[in-house]
Amino acid sequence: MPQLDVDFVRAQFPAFSHPTCKAWAHLENAGGSYVPRQVIERLEHFFTATKVQPYWDFGPSRAAGEAMDEAKGRLPATFNADPDEISFGPSTTQNTYVLAHALRAGLEPGDEVVVTNQDHEANVGAWVRLGQTGIHVREWRVDPATGLLDLDDLDPLLNDRTRIVAVTHASNVAATINPVPEIADRVHAVGGLLVVDGVSYAPHGAVDVRTLGCDVYLYSTYKTYGPHLGLMYVARRHLETIANQGHWFNEAKLDTRLVPAGPDHAEIAASAGIMAYYDAVHQHHYDRPPADDEALVREVYDLFGAHEETLMTPLLSFLGSHPDVVVVGSGSPSRAVRAPTIAFHSPKLASSAIYRTLVDNMVSCGHGHFYAPRLVSALGIEPDEGVVRISMVHYNTTDEVQRAIDVLDATL
Repeated sequence: MPQLDVDFVRAQFPAFSHPTCKAWAHLENAGGSYVPRQVIERLEHFFTATKVQPYWDFGPSRAAGEAMDEAKGRLPATFNADPDEISFGPSTTQNTYVLAHALRAGLEPGDEVVVTNQDHEANVGAWVRLGQTGIHVREWRVDPATGLLDLDDLDPLLNDRTRIVAVTHASNVAATINPVPEIADRVHAVGGLLVVDGVSYAPHGAVDVRTLGCDVYLYSTYKTYGPHLGLMYVARRHLETIANQGHWFNEAKLDTRLVPAGPDHAEIAASAGIMAYYDAVHQHHYDRPPADDEALVREVYDLFGAHEETLMTPLLSFLGSHPDVVVVGSGSPSRAVRAPTIAFHSPKLASSAIYRTLVDNMVSCGHGHFYAPRLVSALGIEPDEGVVRISMVHYNTTDEVQRAIDVLDATL
C-alpha cells in the first residue's frame, strides 16, 4: 500500500490556503471537517446553474436531478449498502428522532430499549424520550475509570422484551471502537434491533453494514468532508415494515419512508463531491482503478487510517506518559482499536485553561462534554468544564500534531 501524499491531499482543500484558516493547526475535526474543492464546486454550480425544482424536463431542472442522483447513487457505497436503504436527512440527530418516532408505532407498553451513557446525545435522547410513552429504558454504563463499555455488562440488560439497542461505533470522547458485530449477535439473539451511531467512526474507517450486522447505521457528511447532512442506513427488511414518516403518496418508495421533509437539494448534490474527492485520492495513489465504489472507499480509507495512526501515536505517547494527564478510552494508537479523537483531562489544571493555551497558540480544539454529558459525568468530571479534545483526520500533518504537543508540554 502506498503512503498517503499529504501535500496532494491538502491541495484539494481550499481552506489550507485561505488567509483566515491556513495559520491554524485544525485539530477539532470531530466537530466538523473542512471540505475539498470537489464539494465546493458542486455546491457553487448547483446554486449558480440549477437552483430550481429538480426532476422536471426543462434543462436546469433535469441537471439538478442528475446532480442529486449522482450523490444518491454513489454515497451508499460508504455503507456497502443498496441505494434504497439510505435516507438523506438534515442531520444525524434529526434522523435518529425520525427513526425513533417510526419505530415507536411498532412497540407496546413494557417493551424495552437499551441505551448507553457513552453515546453522543443524538443516540440517547430520542430513545430515552420513548420512556414517556410506556417504553422501559435501560442503560448500559461505562467503566467510570476508562469511559469504556464492557460487553459482558450488556447481557443482563437483554431479555425477550428488548426491542432496540442503541450504541455508538466509536464514542466522540472515548473514541475506542466498540465490537459491533458481537453486540449485534447478542441483540439479535433476543429478537432486538441494533442502531449504531457511526458519526465519530465514519471519518476514519470504511463502514460495511453487512459485516457489522447492524440494522441501522447513521453518520454525518459534515464530519466526512461534505456538507451538513445526515445519512442513515436501515436494512430493507425493516424499511419495508416501518411506519412511514414521509408523504403518504410516496409510501412505496423505501428511500423516502424516513424523510418527512427532504434536506436541501444543493447539499445533496454537493455531497457527491465526497466520492469525487475519493476518486482523486485513489487515482493519485494507485496505478489502477478500483473494482467498484465499495473498493474505492476501502482502499482510500486504508491510506487515511495508516496516516492517522502516524498522527496519533506521538500525541497518545506524550499524554499517556504524563503524570498529570488522564486519557479517556484506550491508549492504543492502532486504528483497529480507536479513532484519532483524543480526549483527556488533568486533575491539576482546568480543561478550559488547557484549551485556552492551545487556542492562543493557533491550535484548533475544544473542551467540554461535546454533547456527551452522560459520559463526562460518569467519568466524575463536571460536564461544562469537561475534557480537552484534540481530533485529527487524514489531512492533518505531523507538524500540526507536534505543535499541539509542544504547547501541552509547556502548559502541563
